[in-house]
Amino acid sequence: MKDISCRLLVLGAGPGGYVCAIRAGHLGIDTVLVEAKKLGGTCLNVGCIPSKALIHAADEYEKALHFASGENPFGITTSGPVLELAHTIAWKDGIVGRLTSGVSALLKKADVKIVEGSGKFRDGKTVEVETQTGLQVIRASEIVIATGSAPIELPFLPFGGRVISSTEALALTQVPRNLVVVGAGYIGLELGTAFAKLGAKVTVVEAQSRILPQYDGELTRPVGKRLRELGIEVMLDAKAKGLDDKGEALSVEAADGRKRSLAADKILVTVGRKPMTDGFNLDAIDLDRDGPFIRVDDKCRTSMRGVYAIGDVTGEPMLAHRATAQGEMVAEIVAGEKRAWDKLSVPAICFTDPEIVTAGLSPEEAKRAGIEAKIGIFPFQASGRALTMGKEAGFIRVVARADNHLILGVQGVGDGISELGSGFSLAIEMGARLEDVAGTVHPHPTRGEAFLEASLRALGHPIHI
Repeated sequence: MKDISCRLLVLGAGPGGYVCAIRAGHLGIDTVLVEAKKLGGTCLNVGCIPSKALIHAADEYEKALHFASGENPFGITTSGPVLELAHTIAWKDGIVGRLTSGVSALLKKADVKIVEGSGKFRDGKTVEVETQTGLQVIRASEIVIATGSAPIELPFLPFGGRVISSTEALALTQVPRNLVVVGAGYIGLELGTAFAKLGAKVTVVEAQSRILPQYDGELTRPVGKRLRELGIEVMLDAKAKGLDDKGEALSVEAADGRKRSLAADKILVTVGRKPMTDGFNLDAIDLDRDGPFIRVDDKCRTSMRGVYAIGDVTGEPMLAHRATAQGEMVAEIVAGEKRAWDKLSVPAICFTDPEIVTAGLSPEEAKRAGIEAKIGIFPFQASGRALTMGKEAGFIRVVARADNHLILGVQGVGDGISELGSGFSLAIEMGARLEDVAGTVHPHPTRGEAFLEASLRALGHPIHI
């Protein structure tokens, strides 16, 4: 096979890699994109997009059940709904297919050459790719590593059979009667909640003392309450030990030291993700590391000249939109533009019920940084829009400097508030102060008004509370 030479080679076509390649193409850079599986990576194919589709379907099914039972405040009663999960999964796969086709079209439009196969480094300028038609050698002036991450596998609960990762959970065509989720992080609780709404008996096993340990207790409290309402049992300070002798249940050591056996048709292990750095012969270029991650500077440059890394392989936060922003930046750096990673806010969203949004510093993080802060909280119980939707759990919280009222962070928990995250992040990046938000006319009635009201409360003159 004839060798390929190019200006830029991107390894991995996830939300970081394919965006980097498209932007590079826009800038006239001769670009090759290497992907072993499907365009879009984990996020588009077996992560962000399909999980949100399943979560939405579960929400709709739960609504239908409430309408059928008459247990709703809207005066709506219907006949009993029927769930055909295989049909739901086919709908989800159709969405993924449309989006991957769209990515392919965008890459083609940007004149990016796609090579399908597994890439390995020969040296800092050369990668060889095992394709279906043979070995393809690619030489590039500059290379971007965007290989993403994979679910962490527990040695005593290897994936296979009853033990599944989020990838297999999103492909189930039948709702398990008993689902045990190991890990109460955002992936475990998002999927555990969805399957509980679809009819599964869900038990969550968490080794730490609270759910969603990456968020503060004020934000997670409404989520914990909703888990109990859904009948989800949460075992805290509990340790999964492995399958029982028959291989049909999970052995667990509870907080009091007692052993429990949890019947499980499926055991969903969601204890985190690890960077995908194995299998690419990275030893050939001997990059500096931060633990398991590739070390990069504020331009995403690695310790080897001409080699960049973006996305999950570079560390926390392991979020698709961070990878996307890094990918766009690196393409512009390669094109000669002056860029550096100087983001004040990388918002994070947990698509539980209710949803959690965080941007910037929390009150505790501001305190640890030695910053005296003003805090304003507005509960959705006082929101007209939340009440008209029958979803009044949660609040919006704003964190600002006490001296000049510069907004440092915004957090919230509530139904459907993921859409507010962009506005929170924009306010922080633009250097908004409490007075800027308070002086902005917010449309009524919306959940977004809670941002205004929280800012007014931090200033000491709330209106609707």
